[in-house]
Amino acid sequence: MAQRRVTEFFARRRPGPAARRAKSACRTPSSAAGPALTPGSNRKRARPPAAPGSSRPGPPARRRLRLQDADSCPTSPPAPPSPSKKVKRTAPSEGQLPCLAAPKDKALSKDTISEVQSCLQRARVLGAQAQALRASAQKDAKETSTSAAEGSAEQPCGEKAPAYQRFHALAQPGPPGLVLPYKYQVLAEMFRSMDTIVGMLHNRSETVTFAKVKQAVQDMMRRRFEERNVGQIKTVYPESYRFRQERNIPTFKDGMKRSDYQLTIEPVLDSEAGSAPQLTASRLLQRRQLFSRNLVERVKEHHRAFLASLSPPMAVPEDQLTRWHPRFNVDGVPDIEPAELPQPPSTERLTTAQEVLARARSLMSPRMEKALSDMALRSAEPSSPGPPSPVLPATPPATPPSALKGVSQALVERIRAKEAQKQLAQMTRRPEQELRLQRLERLPELARVLRGVFVSERKPALTMDMACARMVGSCRAALSPGEMEQHVLLLAELLPDWLSLHRIRTDTYIKLDKATDLTSIAARLAHQARAEGL
Repeated sequence: MAQRRVTEFFARRRPGPAARRAKSACRTPSSAAGPALTPGSNRKRARPPAAPGSSRPGPPARRRLRLQDADSCPTSPPAPPSPSKKVKRTAPSEGQLPCLAAPKDKALSKDTISEVQSCLQRARVLGAQAQALRASAQKDAKETSTSAAEGSAEQPCGEKAPAYQRFHALAQPGPPGLVLPYKYQVLAEMFRSMDTIVGMLHNRSETVTFAKVKQAVQDMMRRRFEERNVGQIKTVYPESYRFRQERNIPTFKDGMKRSDYQLTIEPVLDSEAGSAPQLTASRLLQRRQLFSRNLVERVKEHHRAFLASLSPPMAVPEDQLTRWHPRFNVDGVPDIEPAELPQPPSTERLTTAQEVLARARSLMSPRMEKALSDMALRSAEPSSPGPPSPVLPATPPATPPSALKGVSQALVERIRAKEAQKQLAQMTRRPEQELRLQRLERLPELARVLRGVFVSERKPALTMDMACARMVGSCRAALSPGEMEQHVLLLAELLPDWLSLHRIRTDTYIKLDKATDLTSIAARLAHQARAEGL
């Protein structure tokens, strides 16, 4: 069936010839008179004739859009002709408006030309300034990236580590101690996951490859695990695994051939007589604790270098160190350098243009030989040396001499020595001493609360349970009744003349001297806290 055209539809809808004639007559009206139209006809009314005294013809019924010819007047002012050439004036053709040039237009065109020339001159000056600014900005960006790369080993592109990594040690719960940096804790977690997977595969007498361990560790930690992390584990704990490059290991993957070399991992265990060594749960725990101790020892080395750089330098025995120096940036220690892992044996491969040129010089055309020679010369040029390895900035910012102007040097030395002594005592403080100091800091407030309880009860003695319950409800710190009892016992130990304990049968009673001034009691407690804090 032939496809119908759209024109056939409009041909059936087209009106008769009479209507077409009337339409064409209406489209080209005469300027003198038009066809007589009846009042009921559906046509536009004729335009009024021209005035009798006017020499211009009447306006046409419909104006048509006419494009300007090439020789007509343009809307924008033309460029001035050169003085050596003459301008050829042409008469306007019929139907076109003549181009009228006035002296004012000539003056305007000259002003416009001068303005355009001045704008071009300013644009050239601004362009030169923009190029200079762009060159200086690129130079500053290169210097900034180089300094940032020297300051941070873990952020190669000058990127800044997030806050939860930079201040990880400050956000740890519990009393402060020998907290590991965030990246060291992540490495310890990687070792725990890797040791678990290696232990399972080793206990099943299965060959442990890096490909198997990598996928399993990434599934456990939801974090990337690469050969670089394995090299860091080897640096921290060299006796943990034995690494080799082996092939002909059965693989069930399409992207790996049986003849390819693979990195195999074998745990180093103490051999037992009569049975194959196994990675049991107790051995896994021992290896994990040993890895953590090695990480702490590495941080201690950086801490020791930091203490030696202080003014005056400090020396803390390793067996007495219980926390880091307050100004030691724990999360700013450098990353662990990965150890070198066994690499597959090198086979003869053509990797450079020089080798290709030496091998197939006789099999190529002169043009290809020349191109490979140029490539070999360019690749033989020495590359730019890389940035030096970053070093931890251990020295704290020194006080400017202008701030200590007029202060005695002996006084400054005494203050520094006292501050160093206080920091040394803080770093060697045991957890029991830390807990006692926290209780001593709360005692002045608890003494006022306890005296208020006795005043409100109006009794010479109160039981321990009743007094602790009332104090828990009145104290600002969130303490349990058992902790409050320990504070009351400490008060009785430090101030026996003000607070006394009496054990009668199964209960303990508290007696308080209400006549004693509470200000002197608070001063004595504060002095005791300062004395033990040093």
